[in-house]
Amino acid sequence: MNCAIYYHPEAYNTLGSKLMGRNAAGESFLRAFIKYSQANQFWVQVENKEYAIDFKKKMFDLGRSESLSIIDPKSLSVLGEPGVVFFPGPNICEPSFHRGIISRSNSWSVCGITHTTSSALVMDIISNFLTSPIQPWDSLICTSKAVKSNVELIMQSQVDYLKERLGISKLVLPQLPVIPLGVHSSDFDYSIDDKDYARRKLELNADSIVVLYFGRLSFHAKAHPLAMYKALQDAAAHTEKDIVLVECGWHANDSICEAFSDAASKVCPSIRHIVLDGRNVHSRKIAWASADIFCSLSDNIQETFGITPVEAMAAGIPVVVSDWDGYRDTVRNGIDGFLIPTLMPETGLGMDLALRYALKLDSYDMYCGNTSSFTSVDIQATRNAFIKLFESPELRRKMGQEGRERVNEVYEWRNIIKRYEALWLSMSSLRKAESSDFKSSTYQWPARLDPFYAFSKYPSRKLKSQTKVSLIGNDFHDAFSNFQRLYQLSMINYTNDVLPTHSEVRQILELAAKGPQKAFDLIKDFSENRKPFVFRGINWLLKLGILIEQD
Repeated sequence: MNCAIYYHPEAYNTLGSKLMGRNAAGESFLRAFIKYSQANQFWVQVENKEYAIDFKKKMFDLGRSESLSIIDPKSLSVLGEPGVVFFPGPNICEPSFHRGIISRSNSWSVCGITHTTSSALVMDIISNFLTSPIQPWDSLICTSKAVKSNVELIMQSQVDYLKERLGISKLVLPQLPVIPLGVHSSDFDYSIDDKDYARRKLELNADSIVVLYFGRLSFHAKAHPLAMYKALQDAAAHTEKDIVLVECGWHANDSICEAFSDAASKVCPSIRHIVLDGRNVHSRKIAWASADIFCSLSDNIQETFGITPVEAMAAGIPVVVSDWDGYRDTVRNGIDGFLIPTLMPETGLGMDLALRYALKLDSYDMYCGNTSSFTSVDIQATRNAFIKLFESPELRRKMGQEGRERVNEVYEWRNIIKRYEALWLSMSSLRKAESSDFKSSTYQWPARLDPFYAFSKYPSRKLKSQTKVSLIGNDFHDAFSNFQRLYQLSMINYTNDVLPTHSEVRQILELAAKGPQKAFDLIKDFSENRKPFVFRGINWLLKLGILIEQD
C-alpha cells in the first residue's frame, strides 16, 4: 500500500524551541513509517523541495533505499498515483478543496490525525468538515475513543445547526477510525548498569522509591500536580518509605516553574523533589532509568491520547494515571497499574467558560486552565494506589512486566503502522468502488473563486473569443523586440509563473502581424490544455501595449 506523506520538518521534529506533544508524536510516527512500511516506493508531498531532501536523508538513515517520488504544489494531481495522502494534523478541509479544484474529489483520499481538539482553530476545522468537499473515503484518525466522541459531538452540533439554519438533508462525513499512537519499545530498554548509573547520578539511597512524572510541566494545560503532591505526601507518611519525586519536563516560563516549586514545597515537604529538563536526551534517560513508578494525573481537555503512560509501560514501570481520555484506553486498571477516578461537572455548567474563550476574554491556555479547575482527581484513590506500590516490590515488578508485554503486543509501532496501512488500503478500495456513481460538485471552493468571475463587475468590458486585436505597428520583429525589452523589467516579469512562454508570445505576434485577428483565431493552433492560458495572455499583451484592441 502506497501513501504520500505530507512533510514539513516542524511537524516531525522535537528539536524546535516550543516542544509540543504533536511534535513528539509526529517524529515517532515518521520514524516508524519509514522503518516498518511495506511500501516498495515512497511518496512525499512538500511545499519546499528542501523538505524532500530532509525526508530522503531520514529514509537513508533508517536503511531504506527505495525510490522517493516528490509532489509539490504544482504537481498535486500526481497524488492520484499513491491514492492517499497523510497529513500530521486534523485539517483535512483545505486538502479536500485543493483536490476538488485540481482534479475530481474521487482522485485520491485524504487522511489526517487528531492531536489537541480543544483549541478554537481545531474545533473550527472539525465543524467545517460538514461544508468541505470531504468524502466517505477520507479519514480523520482518532487516537482514542474519548477524542472520537469529542469529534463526533462537534460534528453533530454543526449538523444540528445547519439543519435548523439551512434545512440541510444531505450529510457526507469522513471515517473516524480509532488508532492509538505507538512507541519504539527499544528506546525504553534500560540495563541494570543504566539503572544503577541513573540512581547514582540522582544520589538516591538503595531503598529510595522514585515516582516519575514525565512531560510538559503545565498545571493549566497538561496535568495539575496538586493531587499527585498530596497523595505522595500521605502515602509516604503512611508507609514511612523514602520517596523521591522526579519531574522530567519543561516549564513554559519562570513563573510556572516557581508555581510548581512553591506548591511542592508546601504540599509535599517530606518528599525529595528533583526537576530534570525533559528536552535534554541525557536527562530523559536518567529519568526513565531511575523510575520505579510512573504517575500522570491528567485532568486537562488539551490532552487527547497521552503517550507517556505507554512509554512508561514500555520501560516496564507500573503506572498510576487518571481515568481520563486516552489513558483509559491504554492502561488496564489493576494489571498495568491503577486508573484513578476523575470527576467533571455535568453538561450545561460550562457555557460561560466557552463564551469567555469565544469572546477572547480568555486565551486558549486560560480556557484550558479554567476548565481544568473544575475537574478533580480522586486524591484518596491515588494515595491508596501509591501505598500498594510502595509496600510491594513484587506488585511493581508484576505490573511493570504486564505493561511491557501489553506494549509489545499492541502499542509497538510495527503493529500500529500495519493498522495505518490497512486503513489506507480500505480508503482506496472504497474510493475506487464508489467512483462510478460519484459526481463532482459544481462549486469547487466557494471561498476561492476564479477572480475573473468574483470580480467580473469591476472592468468595463471582457476579452471574448470574437474580440478583435491587432499588432501595434504591424511589424513582427519590432513587436517581439519591444516585448523582450519590456520583459526585462521586474514590474513585468514578476508574474512569470502564470504568463505565456516566450515561444507562445512569438506565435501570437506572428499571427497578429498578418492584420487584425479575432482573439480565438490567435490561439486555435495551441494544445487544448494551453489554450486557456494563452488566451488570457492576450490581455497581458494588450496591457504591455504590444497588441491593441480593434473596435
